[in-house]
Amino acid sequence: MLEINLKTDDEYQRFCHGRLSNPYPLLRKIREEDSVHWCEQMKSWLLTRHEDVYNAFLDQRMSSQKVQTLMEQLPPELRTKVNALGKHLSMWVSHTDPPNHTRLRRLVSQAFSPKTVVRMKPHIQQIADDLVNQVQSEGQMDLIGQFAYPLPVIVICELLGIPPDDRRQFSGWVDDIVATTDGSGPERPRTAEKSQQALFQLMDYLHDIVEDRRSNPREDLISSLVAFEAEEDRLSPDELYAMINQLLVGGHDTTTALIGNAMLALFQFPAELEKLRNNPALITMAVEEFLRYETPAPRNTRRALEDLVIGGQSIQAGQTVLLMVISANRDAAMFPDPDRLNIARHPNQHLSFGWGSHFCLGAPLARQIAQISINTLLRRLPRIHLADKGHAENPPWLNSMGLRTLELLPVDF
Repeated sequence: MLEINLKTDDEYQRFCHGRLSNPYPLLRKIREEDSVHWCEQMKSWLLTRHEDVYNAFLDQRMSSQKVQTLMEQLPPELRTKVNALGKHLSMWVSHTDPPNHTRLRRLVSQAFSPKTVVRMKPHIQQIADDLVNQVQSEGQMDLIGQFAYPLPVIVICELLGIPPDDRRQFSGWVDDIVATTDGSGPERPRTAEKSQQALFQLMDYLHDIVEDRRSNPREDLISSLVAFEAEEDRLSPDELYAMINQLLVGGHDTTTALIGNAMLALFQFPAELEKLRNNPALITMAVEEFLRYETPAPRNTRRALEDLVIGGQSIQAGQTVLLMVISANRDAAMFPDPDRLNIARHPNQHLSFGWGSHFCLGAPLARQIAQISINTLLRRLPRIHLADKGHAENPPWLNSMGLRTLELLPVDF
């Protein structure tokens, strides 16, 4: 068993609330001493070993219909008040199981195929260069706010067909929704009502765009999704909006995190930065290592459909199981010297995009954006470095259990 006082240990308590900036020493202790760990604060089992997390992704006895868990963490009165939010989130493709998951995934998978993403490469490069052009004469920027955040937002908006002038407006709504979907259990009662209000505003905004695409289809993803309403396995109106909203959410927050986390890791390991700067062809392997070393998506939630035994622990049907990717990706049983960044690491079976039928739909696009972004920054800004050296030791991480991302990252060049 874990040799700490779980009720009084400050580090453990901050971890349970998504407020522990450096969770890796604690996760290593849990992984070594109590790898299948019951967290009373989260009312969840934590799987921390790579083998267990990998197997859980493939286990059909684990359900991805996780919204019930989210709603159960709310007081009964609040649960009723935000019922519309719960109903909407339950239709997100990542929150469904086969056969419905298979149907929804098929309808949108072509837009994110490797072949489609390759065709987007020149335009993504142009967006990255434009963002660098805007700051190059200044000699400094917040790498998150002025580069890592706007780049994937522009890409996903253009893919969907969201007007450029509206990006800032919808981004605020998306951030409010994510505060609940990515928040820790103890924090969700504080954010749920604001998330539902943001959802209503986003739905009202999207209504006019969807109606326009029904009458005037264009070469964008919303038009394609609208067209699926007429097919045999069609999207219902509610599923259509759920699909668009999840693409908006998933299309920018994790990719923003990937770019920012990657650059921070390179600043923390300057020899690896120089290696990549001198050999940009390493970028494909490097991005896989960035995903492993500082994953944007620290956990994935499952619900046990029947009684299970994992790692000697009895998990009851209906209990929540958190697949702690952030721990699995630093498991020394799978990754030699796991706390060191090695951009040439091979093999590298990280679990940052999940595994099995729920492998991240947007993985090809996220990889493409990250590869272009990081190489562009190193090529165009060869002297880029942290403006505050203290951020290398104490990075300004956002308080969140569901998203590992920086609040800001000031750099000079």
